[in-house]
Amino acid sequence: MAHLKAKETRQDDQGRKRWKLDLTKRLYEKGYQREDIINLFRFIDWVMKLPEELDNSFWQEVTQYEEEKKMPYITSVERRGIEQGIEQGKREGLLEGIEISLELKFGREGLTILPEIVQIQNVEILRAILTSIKTVNSLEELRQIYQ
Repeated sequence: MAHLKAKETRQDDQGRKRWKLDLTKRLYEKGYQREDIINLFRFIDWVMKLPEELDNSFWQEVTQYEEEKKMPYITSVERRGIEQGIEQGKREGLLEGIEISLELKFGREGLTILPEIVQIQNVEILRAILTSIKTVNSLEELRQIYQ
C-alpha cells in the first residue's frame, strides 16, 4: 500500500502526508507487535519521503496520536535516529552528485575542491552547490557559494 500510494502521490505532497499518516495509524490499530510496527514504519518512511516542512508536521501528528492512544512505539530517540539517518542519506546523495557534476563540468581539476566540500554538513548548502555547478564558470566562483 505504501508503494502504491507513494506512486499515486508523486506530485501531491499534502496527499502523500495524509496517506503516510493514515498508513502509520493503521499499524497501531492492527495490533501488530512493537518490533513489527517499527520495521513496517521504516519501510513506509523510506518509500513515502516528505519535504522537511511536511515531515515535521507529520511527526507532530504521529506524536500527538501516540500520546492520545498511549502507544509510543517509536520513541523520540528512535525517531531522532531515523531523522539523522535520512539526513545522512541526503548528504551522501548530494555529495555523490556534486562529485560527478564537478568532474563532468571541470574535468579532474574539479575534483580538487571536493575535500573542502565533503567537510560541509549542511544539506541545504550542499544542495546549493550542486545546483550552482550548472551556472558557475570557475571553481573559484563555486567556492564563493559555500565560503
